[in-house]
Amino acid sequence: MSDVTTTDLYEVTMALSYLREDMREPATFSLFVRDLPPGRGFLVAAGLEPALDFLAGFRVEREDAEEFAAALHRPVRDLEPLLGLAFEGEVRAVPEGHTVFAGEPLLEVTAPLPQAQLVETYLLNLVCHQTVVASKAARCVLAAAGRPVVDFSLRRTHGPWAGLQAARMGALVGFAGTSNVAAATALGIPASGTMAHSYIETFPDEEEAFRAFARCHPGPVTFLVDTYDTEAGVRIAARVLNDLRRGPGCAIRLDSGDLDALARRSRAVLDAAGLTDVRIVASGGLDEYGVARLVRAGAPIDVYAVGTRVGVSADASYLDAAYKLVEYDGRPMMKLSSAKVTAPGRKQVHRRAGHPDVIALAGEEPPDSARPLLHTVMRGGRRTGAPDRWQDARERLREDIAGLPESARRIDDPEPVRATHSRALEELTMKVRADIESRIRSPDPAARAAG
Repeated sequence: MSDVTTTDLYEVTMALSYLREDMREPATFSLFVRDLPPGRGFLVAAGLEPALDFLAGFRVEREDAEEFAAALHRPVRDLEPLLGLAFEGEVRAVPEGHTVFAGEPLLEVTAPLPQAQLVETYLLNLVCHQTVVASKAARCVLAAAGRPVVDFSLRRTHGPWAGLQAARMGALVGFAGTSNVAAATALGIPASGTMAHSYIETFPDEEEAFRAFARCHPGPVTFLVDTYDTEAGVRIAARVLNDLRRGPGCAIRLDSGDLDALARRSRAVLDAAGLTDVRIVASGGLDEYGVARLVRAGAPIDVYAVGTRVGVSADASYLDAAYKLVEYDGRPMMKLSSAKVTAPGRKQVHRRAGHPDVIALAGEEPPDSARPLLHTVMRGGRRTGAPDRWQDARERLREDIAGLPESARRIDDPEPVRATHSRALEELTMKVRADIESRIRSPDPAARAAG
């Protein structure tokens, strides 16, 4: 399946019409989130790096035109105007790892209209999915309050590619590792895993299972102790670890039940056996809410493994995001539909410590000590610099999180940060709105066309 044809059909029909009408002037589209999902005080910008890879390689080939023609039930010759169309535009974007808020552009694409239109769907998919997962994962790191968090989400993400993205988002926001071997290898992050309950069940008892596992893996091991009776499993694990002199670096994993109570009892058993350096790993349906409850309760858990709920961002699984035309052929554009009004013109976001972000027009001077969030990352269809590293994005996020108000960082009932509009943007919005409404009301077709 081609990335070019991984799009909505109406992108194809519009782009083809633009080409036939010779509408090839530069258009700017802004990708932004209208409102933060419930339970979010901030979002983490993510997905830009794969988006730039997609744009750099975008080109409509013969087989793509054939697929478009088949979808439209039209001869291939009708789609030939699209042949050879490649992305040759500019991208200004918020680098991955920065916190972002409602209304702020995550990226803006400026390119000949057919090009800018045809890449919409794929860009929205990449940026929205990764931003929503990164935002959920970042909250898990906050909830863990310095304790390591590990990604266990692959088996239930919405496809293997989504699992790779989730692992990368985890690394970006500060996770300590992932169970996803391919992701660990590709990203250079630690791979983490233990055993399944099925492994224990295939042996006559837990002790034989633990000893067999330890024989196969001579380094530190982690035993899953809750297949049958958790406290009994911990005692058996402690005996095996002491017999094999495997304490340092080893761990037990709790995957079900009352994790707070079980962790306390497990810690007591391990400490009584002299295994004070054996860690307790907790998993099983955890996300930031479960982690926060356990941390607040003082549960003696050393590592949190989060999976399904984080990999699919279960409580907020999508973003109310849009990719809207804000300028065409030098003219500002906006949409006036009820509840979906857009602000016209190319934008910039100015960020200043201790102040709300200001969404401004791209050419405006920033307030004193403010820094721009959007940077030119692609020009003429080519990157302006080397690909960004997830390690750099992690550092950006660390700094941005530290600058958020506590009310936005809290896990329960956070208060979303609200950006403001500059006076120039507000004035342009009012002017463009008035111009549009005037054209709509005008009974003279010539006047409407002139507008």
